[in-house]
Parts: sequence; C-alpha cells; structure tokens
Amino acid sequence: MTSNIKVLQVIPKLGYGGAETGCYDIAHYLPENNCKSFIVTSGGELTKFIDKKKVKLIKLPVHSKNPILILFNAIILVFIILFFNISIVHARSRAPAWSCFIATRLTRRKFVTTFHGTYNFSGKIKKFYNSIMLRSDLIIAGSNFIFSHIKENYSELINIKKKLLVIFRGINVDYFDSSTTLEEDEKRLINEWGIDREKKIILMPGRLTSWKGQELFIEAVNLVKIELGYNAFHAVILGNDQGRNLYKKKLVHLTEQYRLIDQIKFIDHCSNMALAYKISDIVVSASVEPEAFGRVAVEAQSMEKIIIASNIGGSNETINNDKTGLLFESGDAKSLSKRIIQALTMDEALRALMVKEGRKNVIKKFNVEKMCFSTYSEYKRLIN
Repeated sequence: MTSNIKVLQVIPKLGYGGAETGCYDIAHYLPENNCKSFIVTSGGELTKFIDKKKVKLIKLPVHSKNPILILFNAIILVFIILFFNISIVHARSRAPAWSCFIATRLTRRKFVTTFHGTYNFSGKIKKFYNSIMLRSDLIIAGSNFIFSHIKENYSELINIKKKLLVIFRGINVDYFDSSTTLEEDEKRLINEWGIDREKKIILMPGRLTSWKGQELFIEAVNLVKIELGYNAFHAVILGNDQGRNLYKKKLVHLTEQYRLIDQIKFIDHCSNMALAYKISDIVVSASVEPEAFGRVAVEAQSMEKIIIASNIGGSNETINNDKTGLLFESGDAKSLSKRIIQALTMDEALRALMVKEGRKNVIKKFNVEKMCFSTYSEYKRLIN
C-alpha cells in the first residue's frame, strides 16, 4: 500500500541549488500523499524552512568524500533504515550515494539515484567513483541531455534490468509568478542595488565561477555598449564567489578595463529571486559548459522575462528558440551581444508574446507539481 511508503532522501547540503530544492519539494510533497518523508543532510540554509511536522530531518556528515566517513555514514544509515522501516533510499550525490548503496544492500531496501550533472571523469578511478549513481534500482536523469550523457559515457555500466528515465526538474510556478511581487518591495530592491529604473536591467544570476560565463557576459556587454553608443541599460551580475576571490577580482578588473564600472553591478546575494527577476527586463545564462538543466532559464520564463541562454546542455530543452526565449552560440561574446541588442530593441508586442509563451512552456513542462508527481509515481512502481 502506498501509505506504507517511507522515503529517505540523502543529500550533502540543503542549499538553494536545483538538486537541493528538488529534494526539498519532494520531501514536502510525499506527506500530502500519505507517505512518510525523511531527509539526511549535513545542514544548509534550506533546513530552516523544512516543516518538521511533515519531514523528519537527520543531520549526518554526508557531504564528506572521506572513505572512513562514507563507511561511518553507511553504518548509521543502516540503523536509520531499520529503526524507521524505510522503504526507499534516494541519493542525490556521489559521496552519500556510496553510503546509501552499502546501507541498502545490507538492509535489502530499494535504492534510487538522481544524476544531477555531468560529473567529470578524467581517469578510471574517477569514473568508478561516479559509477555509484548507476548502481541503483532506479536511475533518474534531470534532463534529456543528462540521459544522453549517461548512455554515451556509462553504457557499459548500465544494467539492462535497471530502469533509467528522465524526470525534468521543476520549479514553483506560484512563487516564480510576476503577479506576486509587491511594488514597494521592487522599489526597495532597486534602491538597494543603486540602479536607475529608467534604464533597462539585464540580470545574470549564478555563482561566480568561470564556467558560468561571467567573463563572456562582460565582454558581450562591452560590445553592446560600443554598438549602441550610449548607456542604455544596467547589467547586474548576481552571485557569490564562494571563496573564489581571485576570480571575483578578475571580473572586477575586466569591468574596469572596459570602463563599465557605472554600468555593471556586482551583487553577492538576493534572498528573493522572484523579486530579482521581476525588476529585470532581460535575463542571461551564459554558461560555457553545458548546464545539466539550467534553472535560471526556467525561472526567467516563469517570471515572464526575456531569457538569453547558451545553445548547449539543458537550455536546448527548456527554451524554444525565438519563441519562448533566445539562444546564442556558446562561448561567443559577439553572438551574445547580438541577442542582447535584439532583446533591448525588440518590438513590445513581440516581447509580450514571447514572455507569455515562456510562462506557458514552464507551466506545461517544468512545473514542480509535475516533477513531484512523476517521482512519487516511480516510487510506487518500485515498491509494487
């Protein structure tokens, strides 16, 4: 019976990334369907929002890649599984997946993994480490891109008896809804950022790391300024350097070099991303390496904003080019600059149609309710 299903999700940390928010959403969806929900994690900002009446939170150092700690976590997980009579263990990262693999084999419980990214595998040892994500009873890929990546790079490790399927990540379309923000909050955020609201705002969200393409974005902004010949917009690079101080300094230096100090703002953090999208006119995702899914592209569409993204990875699935958003040639600053100019000068009627189609696209394909229902349905099939 489905009411007897008890699901334990294991994730290194509960932050605000795609894997973490997906874990959080499913954890709260399960109790609404008469299932018991458990999360094992080392901590994270999202833990304070967990409804303790619905979800049992257990803290363990599952973020560690230390073999001794992995084995220690496996032993503790065995006790947790037996004490709470867990039916399914769902691992969302490699290190905790090894602990889960050992624990589920010892307790003979069902084991599920979600392949959230294109994990690097420069050598045989790293590939073996990654292979734990394929040693489960059910393998979930977060996008068709990830599904293809698994088939192309790990085909020899996939047991034909194991099920491999795609469940797209989903977002809360009620939260990412342009009608839910307050005008006074919008004004407050604009003042905090020190932005002239009379100008268009281009937002580039994402942690500061080279593969996210912040350097490319700055180069493109410079080309746009040269082409238009005036300061027609503000550009906001929103994201924390997470200790990458040298990279942040490099970006600031590049901004100074192009004389864009007055045009480009660096903002470390914003607790209300829906609000950040709302005050923006254009959103950019300039990743130079493939995004496994690319939440920014989906969130921007849900907020009815023009999204410009690299034509690689998950963006090719989440964006219908020239209909729900704009794709540019990955790694090409000139291509990105042309798309930015197109968005800045776009006819208002065409812009309104594109953002409307974007919102419809997300509601239809990338709604969190759809993601949760699909995952829950697979849990039931696995048990039955």
